Amino acid sequence: MEKINFKHSVIFFNLCILISPFYLMLNFEPIVFCLFLILILGISHGALDNIKGKKLLKLFGYKSTISFYLAYIIISLLIITFWLVFPNIVLSLFLIVAAYHFGKEDTVFSFKRKCLKSEFLFFLKGSSVIAIPLFLQRSATNEIFKVLNFNVFEFTIFSDQFLIIIICLSFFSSLYISKKKNTNIKGIMIMDFLSLIILNYFLTPILAFTFYFCFLHSIRHSITLIFELDKSFKSGVKKFINRAIPLTLVTGVIFLFAIYFLNNFYKLDEAIYKVIFIGLASLTFPHILLEYLLEKNEKRT
Repeated sequence: MEKINFKHSVIFFNLCILISPFYLMLNFEPIVFCLFLILILGISHGALDNIKGKKLLKLFGYKSTISFYLAYIIISLLIITFWLVFPNIVLSLFLIVAAYHFGKEDTVFSFKRKCLKSEFLFFLKGSSVIAIPLFLQRSATNEIFKVLNFNVFEFTIFSDQFLIIIICLSFFSSLYISKKKNTNIKGIMIMDFLSLIILNYFLTPILAFTFYFCFLHSIRHSITLIFELDKSFKSGVKKFINRAIPLTLVTGVIFLFAIYFLNNFYKLDEAIYKVIFIGLASLTFPHILLEYLLEKNEKRT
């Protein structure tokens, strides 16, 4: 896995170097293209949550999977409802949770976790995904937040100095997490960080996020799932695709229907932004909760 993750980071890093400057020649915002990638690659990396849900239910002694689907759907609907009522609070919470999730899931090796210290390091590591676009693409990123009814720069804490500190802490936390690891692991951490810098320097915030989310975060997580399904990568890919297609299709249809509905009240771009980020939030919270409960209960058995 270490060699595969290292090659993946090298390929992604070089892709960022090749693609990002080329984008400057284009003068359009490929929001529909971003939506397509997120629906196909981004959503699919969580499309095996039903299998993980069955494992969790088994650990708790339940046989019926209906309770898992109901709980997952209810949590997702609650997040959407709370977002509509308390957008500032829910979006702030989502950014914190997303930073932790990105930091933890993109750490591709075992790390000795010590209470809250390790969790805080994961949060700092993943915070670069949010802080870098806010610093390098301040105006464009804020426009997206405004579409989501959240003016991030109304809070004076988000000054350039503060964002620089967060970005530096994110980089040093990556180095600290990998300090006892070999050169390949350190290389992964550094290349991933530099990839975020390159993407957000050249690309628009939504395109930079899409490339990171789909081609680094999601593919990396999918690779882990593939090897959990089968030791043979080729066989594992087939199993992963077959099992991921149903929930990916269902989620994609729901997203498209939501865009069609919201387009009656907002411009198409605004409707897509709302569906992408509110939709991802509604899926991220139950996804992270499932991962947490499964991890904790597997350790006890």
